[in-house]
Amino acid sequence: MIADDIDTLDPQELRERLRKADAQLAFQKSIIDKLTHENAILKRLKFAAKSEAYNAEQKSLLEETLDTDLAAVAAEIEALQSAKAPAEKQLPRREKLPANLPRREIHHEPQNTTCGCGAPLQRIGEDVAEKLDYQPGVFTVERHIRGKWVCRCCEKITQAPVPAHVIDKGVPTAGLLAQVLVAKYLDHLPLYRQEAIFERAGHVIARSTLAQWVGECGVQLQPLVDALAAELLRHGVLHADETPVAMLKPGAGKTHRAYLWSYCTTQFNPTQGVVFDFADGRGGQHVRDFLKLSGTTAKPGWQGKLVTDDFSGYKACFELGVTEVGCMAHARRKFHELWINHGSLVGEQALKFFGELYDVEREVAEADSVSRLELRRRRS
Repeated sequence: MIADDIDTLDPQELRERLRKADAQLAFQKSIIDKLTHENAILKRLKFAAKSEAYNAEQKSLLEETLDTDLAAVAAEIEALQSAKAPAEKQLPRREKLPANLPRREIHHEPQNTTCGCGAPLQRIGEDVAEKLDYQPGVFTVERHIRGKWVCRCCEKITQAPVPAHVIDKGVPTAGLLAQVLVAKYLDHLPLYRQEAIFERAGHVIARSTLAQWVGECGVQLQPLVDALAAELLRHGVLHADETPVAMLKPGAGKTHRAYLWSYCTTQFNPTQGVVFDFADGRGGQHVRDFLKLSGTTAKPGWQGKLVTDDFSGYKACFELGVTEVGCMAHARRKFHELWINHGSLVGEQALKFFGELYDVEREVAEADSVSRLELRRRRS
């Protein structure tokens, strides 16, 4: 709302806009308060943890997780408070990158060295920023050299802009960050092991630093996750499943069973997408939240076909407009148990039928959707 609009609004509309603005401010303040509270709890867990409660590896993993969460929460708080002036804080002194590492220079110069007034620009110096890069087993250093050009006539300095980095003013390149994330989440290498690997390669990176990088990358990648989740909800058929994972529970001296809820498109969908949604429990509310099922007619949420097992947590979704599609592999498993454990003739016959259905699926795997449906109806 701009100032010129105020005179054109009637009192009712003005009160409504003010009410919405107050509600938005209160919502943002509640989020900042929540994140600040979480940050305080994480710091207390990190600095007040009892070393005798865990062995060395467990304590190391716990510290990595806490450092990662601290960096992620701090980045979210900073983003929410971006409108406010940043408070001055004492930053840790950064060590210079080793001089013995190979360097690859990347020059950034303006495309046009002629000033707007027509006079030629003169190079008067340069700014150099060094970024630490990594190739498996080999560290290199990118030297970003920004030439400084000046117009003697206008007394104006011109420099070419540098592309944005994943971590603003940070040392690591996107390649090094990708290596850390892939090693941690795909290769299952904890950060303390990566620390040892990097040390063998010739440069020590503290695991606390690695944990901060992981946390900040998580915040930067969240828009990509949200976009992928929104893309999945545009499709009419999805698969869903939940997998238990062990989660550290500080203070209890043991792990807690959490869950990764996975959602993906079908094998025949040209858009192959998978989203993993972490939750600390197995309640059906988690899947309803992902599918935006509010239970109201104004916002019905996703109304497609959901392929799942017979877990009761999905049942409420089917009462809110989602179509239940049973999983054939789970259905077959029950007949297999009847046959293998009890020698059931019904189970044996059912397994033969399942085998024939699988033969049909193999035949139609490469067919288009129309031909696939026709063949299924004729053969199945």
